[in-house]
Amino acid sequence: MRTADPTLVAYLADLRARADKPLLMADCFTFTLLSGLILTYTDADVPVALNGYTYLADSVLVDGLRYRCTTGLDVDQQRITVSARPTDTVGGVPFLVALREGVFDGCTIRRDRAFLTAWDASPIGGVTLFTGRLSSVDQIGRISATLTVASELTLLDIDLPRNVWQPTCNHTLYDTGCRLVRQAYASAGTVGAGATTTFIPWTGASDALAQGTVTFTSGGNNGVSATVKAADATGLTLAYPLPALPNAGDAFTAYLGCDHTLATCRSKFANDANFRGFPFVPTPEAAF
Repeated sequence: MRTADPTLVAYLADLRARADKPLLMADCFTFTLLSGLILTYTDADVPVALNGYTYLADSVLVDGLRYRCTTGLDVDQQRITVSARPTDTVGGVPFLVALREGVFDGCTIRRDRAFLTAWDASPIGGVTLFTGRLSSVDQIGRISATLTVASELTLLDIDLPRNVWQPTCNHTLYDTGCRLVRQAYASAGTVGAGATTTFIPWTGASDALAQGTVTFTSGGNNGVSATVKAADATGLTLAYPLPALPNAGDAFTAYLGCDHTLATCRSKFANDANFRGFPFVPTPEAAF
C-alpha cells in the first residue's frame, strides 16, 4: 500500500461518487546525484510544483519506472528511456554526455505521480510509485539513453564474503577504507597547446598521475572527469576521449593514481597501514 496526503485521499474518495469531477495526473521524476545535486523533470506539458521542487516540462523526458507490488525480497529491476537535447545540461555539460562520463553513477531515481484539478493549479497531492538506484547505462545515443534502475533492495544483493583474497588492495583510492584525502594529492593545471580529446599537454605532469583522474574546472569540458591512462613530462594520456576538444588555457585538477599494490601504497602514499590486499597469498598452483 502506498501512503498519500489525507487531502488527496479524501478527493479520490469523493471522486467515486462524482464521475464529472476533474482529475489530471502527471508523472514526476527526481534524480538525486551523489554530489547532492537534485534534478527534476515531468512528462506534463507544464511545470509541476511538488514536494518543494519544480519539475521541468520543457527539458529531459523520462519514460518508465512502473509501479510494482510483490512479496519477498526480490530486487526489482526496470529499464527506462531518457531523451535529452544538447541544450539540456548538468553543470554546463549536456545531460547525455554527463551520463556517459559517470556523473549519474550511484544516483537515486524516484517516480512520483501528481494529481491535479487543472494544469494551471497546484497539485492536490502526490504518490511515490518507485524509488531505486541507477544500476547500469545500457545504451547511449545522440538523443536518448536506456538505463537500468534497481530497487533499494539491490544494496542487499551483494556477494559474500565482502572482500576477496587477492594480492592487490580491495579499497578504492580515496574511499573511507583507504582514508587518503583526495585534495591532498591534487594538482591544478591548465591545458597546453596542441591538445586532443585524448591527450592533454601539461608541463606539470608526471608518471605519478597514471591511473588517476583529471577533472576540468573551465572550458567546454567543465565538470567532466576522465581517467588518466598514462602520464609523463609531456602531458596526460586519457583512457577515453573527452566530449569536447580542450582549448589551451582550460583549467583542470589532476589527482594521483594508484595501481593498488603494496609497493605503491607504501612508497607513493605511505599508507600501507590501511592496505587491504594480501600480497603474500600463494598462487593457485602453489596453494596445496
